[in-house]
Amino acid sequence: MTKRNLRASHQYQQQGLYMRNIISCLSNSEIYRENVSRLKKLEYLNLALNNIEIIENLEGCESLQKLDLTINFVGELTSVQSLKKNINFEILYLNGNPCTDFEGYRKFVVATLPHLKYLDGVEIQRSERITATQEYDEIKKCICHQEQLYKDKRLSQKKQARHRLDEEENKYAAADDKPEEEKLQEFWSEMSEHSPETRVQIAEQILKQQEQERNVQDSDRTKRPKRKYRLFTDDGKPCNINEAKIPFVLTENEEENTLVLDIAIYKYMDTSLLDVDIHPTYVKVLIKGRIFQITFPEEIMTEKSVAQRSQTTGHLVLTMPKISNQVRPKRPICTQSDNYCEGTGDSLSAMRRELLEIGRSDDMDFSKIVERSQKNQCKSQRKQCLLQNEATKKCPTRPTPYFVDNPTVPPLE
Repeated sequence: MTKRNLRASHQYQQQGLYMRNIISCLSNSEIYRENVSRLKKLEYLNLALNNIEIIENLEGCESLQKLDLTINFVGELTSVQSLKKNINFEILYLNGNPCTDFEGYRKFVVATLPHLKYLDGVEIQRSERITATQEYDEIKKCICHQEQLYKDKRLSQKKQARHRLDEEENKYAAADDKPEEEKLQEFWSEMSEHSPETRVQIAEQILKQQEQERNVQDSDRTKRPKRKYRLFTDDGKPCNINEAKIPFVLTENEEENTLVLDIAIYKYMDTSLLDVDIHPTYVKVLIKGRIFQITFPEEIMTEKSVAQRSQTTGHLVLTMPKISNQVRPKRPICTQSDNYCEGTGDSLSAMRRELLEIGRSDDMDFSKIVERSQKNQCKSQRKQCLLQNEATKKCPTRPTPYFVDNPTVPPLE
């Protein structure tokens, strides 16, 4: 097994009580600093991918139901007897440990822990428990013998690991002229034995490599020159700059004839870290030393400008009156009298144009639309009547069929 294959399994993280580290013993300071043995209500403990060799010091976890020791180095299988006092214990994972290669491993664990329901993800049957209990004495003797052989093997592994470490130190000391990348490539390509010492060595190498990469990044960051922002152009016009990358909104209040600038300053940032400098054509704000500058479409009155900070959102609001005091008048929809509306064609067309020119929503009055339409209808009817009367006056009336013309009667005028 190469070191490269083990490299991915050594990730330094701790999330709740899910620990992946180089923890070698449950009784040392690495696990005691979390006070795991004093957690009375702890139900699940995941210690997979560590260097644990003995199961111990979990008697205080009275509510423990599940323990995951996948891919560790548990060789003393008899240490599972320490879990007898955990009456709520039901699930145990020992996959990838040396003890799983022992003859009679499963029967010994099943007979030792009467409350256990699942071992390595497989449910324990009632018949299996009865058989394991009947053969417990013989299985225990066999397990103890295999444990002793494993302890002897571990002693030889520790000696070989010390000897190998000394050789590697001498080897790397002699190869100082080689580049660091070539040394790392040689280290990860070498074959190594699956043991706790190898995992520790790999973890140390990973930490060393990460530290070197961090130092390189820090040196690059310090060598990189700081960007210089240009505040004005060659002809003296101010530039728009947002060095802090802060959102902002610039609006125009036509009713009050002012410009309103809303800058989304950080909510919990101290106001003493802000510096506001308002000019007639632009404003400059320093936010923790970073420049925010924006130009205005019109000139403003600096002496009447107001800067306020919101206590709820933290935004900085600048209210700046314009120099040009031209307030746009509200345009009425129709101000002509009835005589004007009944006037010439030019006045009527002017009125129609005025009705078609719609201004702002607050200038529009829809309350008299129906009344005006009724008046216009009455006027049109009145005009039609007048036209009909004039036509009847001009055109002579035709006599009816029963009309008799009497010459003695004088004509009607």
